[in-house]
Amino acid sequence: MASSHSSSPVPQSNSSDAFFKKEMDATKHFRPVQSLPDVCPKEPTGDPNNLCDSPSLVADQHRWTIYHSKVNLPAALNDPRLAKRESDFFTKTWGVDFVDTEVTPSFYLPQITKEHFALYQQEITPREKVHERCKNICTPKDTFDRTLLHTHDKSRTDLEQVPKIFMKPDFALEDSLTFNAVLPWSHFSTAGGKGNRDAASSKLLQEKLSHYLDIVEVNIAHQISLRSEAFFHAMTSQHELQDYLRKTSQAVKLLREKISKIDKVMCEGSLRVLRLSLTRNNCIKAYNKLKLMATVHQTQPTVQLLLSTSEFVGALDLIATTQEVLQQELQGIHSFRHLGSQLCELEKLIDKMMIAEFSTYARNDLNRPLEDDCQILEEERLVSLVFGLLKQRKLNFYEIYGDEMIITAKNIIKQCVVNTVSQIEEIDTEVVVKLADQMRMMNFPQWFDLLKNIFSKFTTFLKRIKATLNTIRSVVFLVLDKNQKTRDLADTLQKNSAKDSTVDTEVAYLTHEGMFISDAFNEGDLPPVAADTTSQRNTSPNSEPCSSDSVSEPECTTDSSSSKEQTSSSVTPGAVEMMISDDMKLTDLELVRLANNIQDLLYNASDICHDRSVKFLMARAKDGFLEKLNSNEFVALSRLMEGFILDTEQICGRKSMSLRGALQSQANRFVNRFHEERKTKLSLLLDNERWKQAEVPAEFQDLVDSVSDGRISLPEKKPAATEERKPTEFLIVEGQKYATVGTVLLLIRIILEYCQCVDNIPSITTDMLTRLSDLLKYFNSRSCQLVLGAGALQVVGLKTITTKNLALSSRCLQLIVHYIPIIRAHFEARLQPKQFSMLRHFDHITKDYHDHIAEISAKLVAIMDSLFDKLLSKYEVKAPVPSACFRNICKQMAKMHEAIYDLLPEEQTQMLFLRINASYKLHLKRQLAHLNVVNDGGPLNGLVTSDVAFYTGNLQALKGLNNLDLNMAEIWEQKR
Repeated sequence: MASSHSSSPVPQSNSSDAFFKKEMDATKHFRPVQSLPDVCPKEPTGDPNNLCDSPSLVADQHRWTIYHSKVNLPAALNDPRLAKRESDFFTKTWGVDFVDTEVTPSFYLPQITKEHFALYQQEITPREKVHERCKNICTPKDTFDRTLLHTHDKSRTDLEQVPKIFMKPDFALEDSLTFNAVLPWSHFSTAGGKGNRDAASSKLLQEKLSHYLDIVEVNIAHQISLRSEAFFHAMTSQHELQDYLRKTSQAVKLLREKISKIDKVMCEGSLRVLRLSLTRNNCIKAYNKLKLMATVHQTQPTVQLLLSTSEFVGALDLIATTQEVLQQELQGIHSFRHLGSQLCELEKLIDKMMIAEFSTYARNDLNRPLEDDCQILEEERLVSLVFGLLKQRKLNFYEIYGDEMIITAKNIIKQCVVNTVSQIEEIDTEVVVKLADQMRMMNFPQWFDLLKNIFSKFTTFLKRIKATLNTIRSVVFLVLDKNQKTRDLADTLQKNSAKDSTVDTEVAYLTHEGMFISDAFNEGDLPPVAADTTSQRNTSPNSEPCSSDSVSEPECTTDSSSSKEQTSSSVTPGAVEMMISDDMKLTDLELVRLANNIQDLLYNASDICHDRSVKFLMARAKDGFLEKLNSNEFVALSRLMEGFILDTEQICGRKSMSLRGALQSQANRFVNRFHEERKTKLSLLLDNERWKQAEVPAEFQDLVDSVSDGRISLPEKKPAATEERKPTEFLIVEGQKYATVGTVLLLIRIILEYCQCVDNIPSITTDMLTRLSDLLKYFNSRSCQLVLGAGALQVVGLKTITTKNLALSSRCLQLIVHYIPIIRAHFEARLQPKQFSMLRHFDHITKDYHDHIAEISAKLVAIMDSLFDKLLSKYEVKAPVPSACFRNICKQMAKMHEAIYDLLPEEQTQMLFLRINASYKLHLKRQLAHLNVVNDGGPLNGLVTSDVAFYTGNLQALKGLNNLDLNMAEIWEQKR
């Protein structure tokens, strides 16, 4: 072994040093074991990765390492310098409870006793006896084999005593599980000197480990003795190996000299050219990087310059480009380590500035004098702001405009009231402080003019809002269209991806709108088209360099020049296309939703104007002002409000129901008051009506004539003529004479007021129809109570209800019935088809009126019937002729005729007298039957015939009854 020290063929100078250095480095990362060294260290393997964990027998066999400091376990355990080594070996580190730790028995495992193995012992005992008997019977065949087998078995049996854990290749005491398995905790005392049992356990463990070590050493010696010949053979061939290595080394040295000469002659120049070319390219890249760094360094001043001119889109594009360059081209540059966060903060600042700028723009736009035209205020500025907000995904910016709309709508009404109040001298603003109280002091014409002014202001206000919002929506649709074009372009590029690199470079340059920033392209490698375009952009008159050190850099120049072009002509197609950058990552759904929200904002503007108008109306209506308006005033108010509602619907394209609802509410109140006033008026007229024929003034005749011409409306008052027309006795309606009372004339006028009110306020048609039906029913029922029910005797003080009163009442009812179809047609033309069912009220009213007329006719007949019954019951057939009874009957018939002839038409008079004649004949026939007077030509028959002839002659002598067929033959009983 000594000879091998000087003739070792292994090269030790380089590799061993390297390996040793690795071991020294490895010790820095692993803490050495403080308690005990490894009992059985691992053998070195051929894996080079494990050289730092164990000594190398080849490289380090003559070098002292830390592994030489290891001793065996018995030596460590038998160290005489340790005090109380049997009991407190581990207690110095782990405490006094290291050994005597009692483990609590598990509640889930049953207690196993010998009784559990009784059945197994009963089964295995016979088998064991048979096995022992067979061993005794069988003897070994060969003594030598038995000796070798015994030796081998003994060696294997000895090694089997050593636990398998010591034989594992990954055995290491650093592992806690391995350490616990080798040195069980139960063998050590938790406190020094606790008992003899703990000392015996520690001593037993030491002896056991010593025994394992002896077994291993014996086996190692045995193995070495078996392989001694191989060791001697290796030593004898050592010199031959050294000769071979020396010749090989000389050959390698010669080969290296030849290769060195070839390298100098053939390769060194070419490699130097390549090296210089690579150095030049690296210098160019470094120069481009420095130029890019200089440009990026000027980003913040350029952004500040752009912000000073409110070019937010250009500033944001510049920040985005710089962020991209920092992440891709200048990543890891130490001097720019804070620039990214600074740009992020600057971007947040721009967000706040844009929101504040948009709020200021909205305030200035909405608070302009409304007398100006509806042109958009600074359209270029608005477009730039909207593009910037869309780029930053501030999609709720329209809410700022909505809030300003609410404030401005309030201010419009307030300013209009202040201006109007200041012009009215009757209102003392020092005494009446509140603006609402000042407004309530206005009369209707003043307040009406104020409302008209407010509506005019609101109309201009809505037109201005519509123009602004349409501009914003057009910007949103431009972005949406740009997204669609971008997708189409991407699809086209994907289909044409097989084009050459030059075309791809040009397309990339054109889509990026600047120099394509990449290490793959530099100024020397750019294609001619891109280079020409770059130079042209750098020399553009609209571009300004960021600094003197970066004049040729296109990025900053491009952004600043494009921003100026956007500001100067933002609404032109070219400038709009420049504003819509590719990094505006908004989906089509978001853009469509934003456009719909902006359209809804226009609807909200209309609702706001209507709501403020409603509040203005309610403030004036608190003291019942609107309910006290007369018909003309309310109609004028209604028309004004309807006109404003239609104007807002035309501007905004949607109906707003708040003002319409307020108008309907006020209209309902107006209808109630209108109806109650006229119903009360009619009630008072009926209560004071004496049911005498009234003269018809000329204005009422003109009123009726206008209705006959097809115009159901109140005629305009004509100027007073030099000769006033005298009133007439009858009302001429379509050629017929109507004798009426004053109440019916006023009722006709009231009915026409209802119809005209429907024309003026179409929204109250159904209510007016209901109220008019109620009014007509009231007139019918009340007139029936007063005339037929004789209520006029107590109410007015009439002595009796005469036939003339009855006939006049009937003729008045007929006049109303004449106008009911005209009124029905008037309402039918103004109702919706689904509301035609309400017209049945007129059918019911017509039936009630006809029934009432029929009752009056029956009453007139009943009056004469009672007279006939009274007079004819006393009739006696005797001279003289004519008898007194018939003379009284003819007298009463003449009075009846005189009372009704001028009131009722001739046909109705004839029909009435026919019915009276029938009643007369019935009573006469009954009396003749009672007197047993028959048509036999006798004296009595002659007297009756003379009286009847007198009755017939007098009746037919009355005016209009000369052709009346009386058929007096019916008074006689027919012979059977």
